[in-house]
Amino acid sequence: MSLLMIQIQQKLESLEQWYKSRKGSIVAFSGGIDSTLVLFLARKFQGRENAIGVISNSESLKKKDFELAQEICNEFDIQLEVIKTNELADERYSVNPVNRCFFCKEHLYSDLSAVKNKYPDFDVLNGTNFDDFGDYRPGLQAASNHEILSPMADCKIAKKELRQLARYFELPNWDKPASPCLSSRIPYNHVITRQKLQQVEDAENLLNELGFSDVRVRHYDSYGKIEVPHDEVERLVLMQDEITAKITSLGFEKCVIDTEGLVSGKLNRAIKDQINTSN
Repeated sequence: MSLLMIQIQQKLESLEQWYKSRKGSIVAFSGGIDSTLVLFLARKFQGRENAIGVISNSESLKKKDFELAQEICNEFDIQLEVIKTNELADERYSVNPVNRCFFCKEHLYSDLSAVKNKYPDFDVLNGTNFDDFGDYRPGLQAASNHEILSPMADCKIAKKELRQLARYFELPNWDKPASPCLSSRIPYNHVITRQKLQQVEDAENLLNELGFSDVRVRHYDSYGKIEVPHDEVERLVLMQDEITAKITSLGFEKCVIDTEGLVSGKLNRAIKDQINTSN
């Protein structure tokens, strides 16, 4: 047995013990790889009747991600409940403060209570992994307030290991690029609107169709800034005229290319700089 397989088996044994020590799970599900693995393992280790996925079909979730989540649950015979959170109607969220994610998760975990009432003995889980504690994530405080459990973090599963486990089980999204909520494309303190979210989603879908699978379109009110992995920036620049015409047709006055390339959590840099300066 290879070293990788030994490591995978060790992690699975730890996760199996974690799940089997609990009666059932209600998983805050987004269609992303983290929560997919959490939900899949709940189904595997606790059984179909004791594993419930819950997804919010909100304006900040890409339609493609919502559809993928439904497909995954159908493929693996997992129960899925759909709720509708209305965080966009909450000004604390829509004005887009640096702790926006806190209010988003507050809505999600509060609205999950209806499902929790149906399964009072089940724990509510999220997809937080061990690496998430190294970034600015105010949503973690909301999870703590609502006593949400995180099996991946508890078992010290890092993102790379999480993908290895997902690949081992042949989950369809094991290598899917990270797809944070659409609101994360709008810089802090720029108001979030339904129109902006739709423009971002349409622009990213357009770039996907042009062959850029991992992409962000940051919405700076009048213009969009495109990020793709650094090794794809040159190809993006060569297509700039075509892309500019298509992006501006969606309502952006112009679009620019971020030549640094895609960096996850780039908009959090300003926050980290503030923290470092204050220290």
